[in-house]
Amino acid sequence: MSLIFKIHCYGKLYEYGTLRFLLYSVHKAEELFQYERYAGYDRTAMDILLDAAKDWADQDYYPYFKEMDEHPAYYKDGKVHTHPIVKKIFKKGGEDGWIGAYFDAEDGGMQMPYTFYNAAIHIFQAANNHLPGYIGLTSGAAHLISSFGSDELKKKFIPPMLAGEWSGTMALTEPQSGSSLSHILTSAHPTDQPGLYKIKGQKIFISGGDHEGTDNFVHLTLARIEGAPEGTKGISLFVVPKLMPQADGSLVDNDVHAVADFQKMGQRGYSTVHLVYGEQDHCYGYLVGEAHHGLKYMFQMMNGARIDVGLSSASTAAAAYYASLQYARERLQGARLLNAGEKPDSKEQTLIIHHPDVRRMLLLQKAVVEGSLSLLMECSKYNDIAQSDSSEKGKDAHLLLELLTPIAKTYPAEMGRVAIDNGLQVLGGYGFCTDFPLQQYLRDVRIMAIYEGTTAIHSLDLLGRKIPMENGKAIKLLSDRVTATIMQSMSYPELAPYGKVLGEKAGVLQKTLEYLMGYAMKGDIRNYLADANIFMELASTIVIAYQWLKMAVAAQQALNEGDTTYSADFYRGKVHTMKFFFKYELPKVDARKEILMSDDKLTIFEDENEVIF
Repeated sequence: MSLIFKIHCYGKLYEYGTLRFLLYSVHKAEELFQYERYAGYDRTAMDILLDAAKDWADQDYYPYFKEMDEHPAYYKDGKVHTHPIVKKIFKKGGEDGWIGAYFDAEDGGMQMPYTFYNAAIHIFQAANNHLPGYIGLTSGAAHLISSFGSDELKKKFIPPMLAGEWSGTMALTEPQSGSSLSHILTSAHPTDQPGLYKIKGQKIFISGGDHEGTDNFVHLTLARIEGAPEGTKGISLFVVPKLMPQADGSLVDNDVHAVADFQKMGQRGYSTVHLVYGEQDHCYGYLVGEAHHGLKYMFQMMNGARIDVGLSSASTAAAAYYASLQYARERLQGARLLNAGEKPDSKEQTLIIHHPDVRRMLLLQKAVVEGSLSLLMECSKYNDIAQSDSSEKGKDAHLLLELLTPIAKTYPAEMGRVAIDNGLQVLGGYGFCTDFPLQQYLRDVRIMAIYEGTTAIHSLDLLGRKIPMENGKAIKLLSDRVTATIMQSMSYPELAPYGKVLGEKAGVLQKTLEYLMGYAMKGDIRNYLADANIFMELASTIVIAYQWLKMAVAAQQALNEGDTTYSADFYRGKVHTMKFFFKYELPKVDARKEILMSDDKLTIFEDENEVIF
């Protein structure tokens, strides 16, 4: 048994205080309780919720993390076989209200603030990133039905889904159509019953698309009605159950079946299936909302899933960080670095956490994990405000959420992988061995940059759609918030130099954007978007630096006021990690600017058939 498994790396070592610090000290989540929607909650209730999440994670999530990897989901004899814990998670998730936690009360939910819901999900994801997706997708699918479905569809499908008796999925991707949804071929043909269509086609990479945890599956499926316009404008959304509910309460086969489960390098306990619709020409689905508006409806679920993926990335990286931190505190190897003339205190080896390079790798992990988590909590709060506030504040929150969502999905996924890779390096050879969890965390996190749209897709979205949105209003709103945090930092001599640096780097972002906009204004979209990934890296680094400066301001204020909510070391650790990020990560902004503003256009060819590879 390895050192790592003697203590729950996300549990006893997991700095639970960081989550509360972000919620209450940095993002002022208590402000949400002023809204009528959340008036039934207060801080005490939310703290009880987080404690309950931690208890459940201890009991039913973490103990099966390694086991689910070693015994992955698989397809045999016409069904997908999964770990027995999946059924228990659905049952308890339904009984305790987790599946419908943020739903409207009238739809059977608890109207919990999304911010606190995601804080709890972070705990689950850190404990076992295979399991939360099952109930998360069910929640997202049910929420989509509650938002756009008819009363009949709500009554028929939402109650068993929220009870954990039926699963929900999001069925978009097809073999010939990944991110290019305009090319989907799954078809829908009207029947003589209004709103009911015959469905035929196939979908691949459907997470949680079949398993042994529930009795039925509700596939939220994109398809094209016969005669619909080409492209995304002709896509409609359908509820396609695996088993069709009848008037007498019975369930009959609906001719949509899993025909395979993809075997993966990571998240092996999370089933990922290939679905075939209408092989026997007897598959039916209910139209959701209006015809040809399916992609617009699906974006609600897709955007929520993107925040979920970012959260899963940050949570997996958090678990890896605390595992490598524990190892560094226990592993003896080598001697301390000594200055000339110094004598060693003893002939014994030192803990590797005393080596500067190990500290650098640990600080990088901490900087990525907590910076990502802070951004995700901010996005979650914007979601709550947008839902609850009909004033200009609510509209601004929606714009900020739209702008930050591609970053909140992409940065944790890309840099979370880098963080975990550094954690594996801390363990050295042991990190590569299956007795220790770092290799599993690294395999698990790799999919996150692909889930719910690749990094390239989100980079194009950020630069091509979100930055120009409403004539740049969203980026202006974000700039105002960054400036406000910089001004706050100026009140503290220890932080003022870092606020000044962030202001300079924000200026670099503005200068780079102006340069790129020159291409857009000329209609040269290829050159405008060619290095969108590099722009994502630049913008993400500044956004995470902004998060760290906010954390440092809250921590420094607490230190100055003698606040004892957390220890002085806890607060000093936040300030120190901010300084680390500003020294080691923020300078990358200038390198990205050089790439983006270079006259060498090396990925754009006038002759697309030019042979250089």
